Amino acid sequence: MVDWDRVDTLRARGWTWDRIASDPRVGFHPDRSVHEPGPALRAVYHRHRMREGRSVPPEPPRRRATEEERRWTPGRIGALLTPFFAVWFLLAYFAPSPVGLILPAVPFLLLGLAAAAFLLLFGLWRTEGRRWTRALRGALAVGVALGLVVAGLIAVGGIALYGCPVLPSSASARTEPGPGWTSVAVVPWQDTGRPVLFSYGSTWCPFCSASTWAIWKTLASFEPSPPPTPTTTYSAEGGIPEVVLSGLSVGSSVVAFEVAEDTSGVVGSVPPLTSCTQRAYVGAYSDGAIPFVVVNGQYVHGGSSLVPASALQPWANGANGGVAAVLDSVEHENGSAWTEVQGATWWLTAFVVRSTGTPVGTFATEYGWSTATRNAVTTDLAAMA
Repeated sequence: MVDWDRVDTLRARGWTWDRIASDPRVGFHPDRSVHEPGPALRAVYHRHRMREGRSVPPEPPRRRATEEERRWTPGRIGALLTPFFAVWFLLAYFAPSPVGLILPAVPFLLLGLAAAAFLLLFGLWRTEGRRWTRALRGALAVGVALGLVVAGLIAVGGIALYGCPVLPSSASARTEPGPGWTSVAVVPWQDTGRPVLFSYGSTWCPFCSASTWAIWKTLASFEPSPPPTPTTTYSAEGGIPEVVLSGLSVGSSVVAFEVAEDTSGVVGSVPPLTSCTQRAYVGAYSDGAIPFVVVNGQYVHGGSSLVPASALQPWANGANGGVAAVLDSVEHENGSAWTEVQGATWWLTAFVVRSTGTPVGTFATEYGWSTATRNAVTTDLAAMA
């Protein structure tokens, strides 16, 4: 015999029908064929009330709200994740380092945001009755807070533990007069007071190969004595002559050199990055392309080659004297190869000079620059003003 008075008492307390049905003091014993005792008790209860001519008391509103808040529906999960990814995405986009180091804003956080927004809209579409409930609004607030906390922890950890730089979005970069060059207003990247020239590329890449000559010549321009003959080879793709930058020995007191170069020769491979600063710049400004060059952390060349690969095609795979002819031409600043490389070299040299704040004439005299190089670098510096 069901104790209907106790059923009313437990309903008033906000118990669910399944819980009421399982209470031994209620005395509800459904047939073995009944698999869901809660709904079965509810149906019997309504019939009992109708036989007695009594109305069924409404569900306790407070309990309905409590049950609603406990249910993690697709809409509620989406309401939590959408602001979470939105906050993280925005912070990572406008501050790719350090916030976007673990997951870049594009494409990973953007994909997460899109998936979360779809889940939210799908959940709202399936919801009957009120959609913007208190539970949903609470999930939105928690999502915003979680996004701020996660992004903040990544930023603080990256700066405090790994020395990661704070870098703005590439959208804030200023276009410089040199072809392909931009600048960002950040703290200089230096080593013992010297601006760092950072190169990121691979020996298989013909565009990287052509660009190595401008980088090598720029570094050689600040050496106190003639630099040793560099290791040279040909790119695995296209056979373009190149200098192996990872093997360079740089002893300049003016500029420091950091290089991340893959020398496996496997087409498509990229080099590992050895510091958070390198990862930050590559992630923020390279657009996933090589070659990529940074001077002093403030002048960036990415998305294109310093020297077009086609410019050195006449010497590909040993033709016309090959790599030896290109080396002799660039080193002595004469001949066809130097004509192809000189423009990029002078711009790169100008950015190094600008980073030091030293007059061109000082370097030209100390390191014996040619008149053509001195004049060209002076002209490039004037164009930056």
